[in-house]
Amino acid sequence: MVAKTNEYHMSQEELRAVQLVELELLCEVDRICSKCGITYRIVAGTLLGAVRHGGFIPWDDDADVAFLREEYEQFRLACESELDTTRFYFQDHRNTAGYRWGYGKLRRKGTEFIRMNQEHMPYEQGIFIDVFPYDYVPDNVLLRQVHCLMCYLFRKTFWAPVGKLSTQGLTKLVYFLLEKIPAQNLYNSFERFIIKSNKKKSSWIRILTFPTPTWDHGYKRRWAEEASEYLFEGLTLFGPSDYDEYMTFKFGDYMSLPPENMRKTHPISKLKLL
Repeated sequence: MVAKTNEYHMSQEELRAVQLVELELLCEVDRICSKCGITYRIVAGTLLGAVRHGGFIPWDDDADVAFLREEYEQFRLACESELDTTRFYFQDHRNTAGYRWGYGKLRRKGTEFIRMNQEHMPYEQGIFIDVFPYDYVPDNVLLRQVHCLMCYLFRKTFWAPVGKLSTQGLTKLVYFLLEKIPAQNLYNSFERFIIKSNKKKSSWIRILTFPTPTWDHGYKRRWAEEASEYLFEGLTLFGPSDYDEYMTFKFGDYMSLPPENMRKTHPISKLKLL
């Protein structure tokens, strides 16, 4: 039996320190992309923070950047030669043993940010930003639903080592069984799914192993193709040009603050700052 780990509750000062480390990571993404001619965009809550708050959402503890698949692969390879490895490291399932996410993370050396039920994961877990690849999904609605089911199965299988500790009953058993799938078999199957998803360009894209917010099961490709500049914590970063349409699609009435009981950070068990 795995011993229960207590949740660590960050102070406001610690949360701000985490955000400032993530700002370093965003700066590094911008630096590498500017040098190598790669297009990126801040997305999700990071773009919302830029538009609504001029920086981080005050209670947010993560940051997100996204690339079209070809750009993601360019950025991943650029990290091998351009990343400041005295301060940062890049992880995805191809360079980090035991990594169970279908997208990358850029992390800060010398820090720890351990999410609940991930204490046993066999890799370094510094403060991070998510680095998402956008892949194509079918324009046909029915085929997109089938594609979404495949995405769901891959996501749950990747997440199984965490899910078996954070669920109960039959769900826990399902995750336990999913974890028995050999990791290399999972990675190989996922790589084939990536290739298949990108054989034909479509007008819709998504992050394959991250939930989409609506029954459309994707985002309009043009939101990722057209980038504009946004001020974020005093920096100039790139994001989708049509932010209003994108964020209305994703969040609804995005300029209204959520109720205080919905302003939550991710549960963590350990934090180590610089």
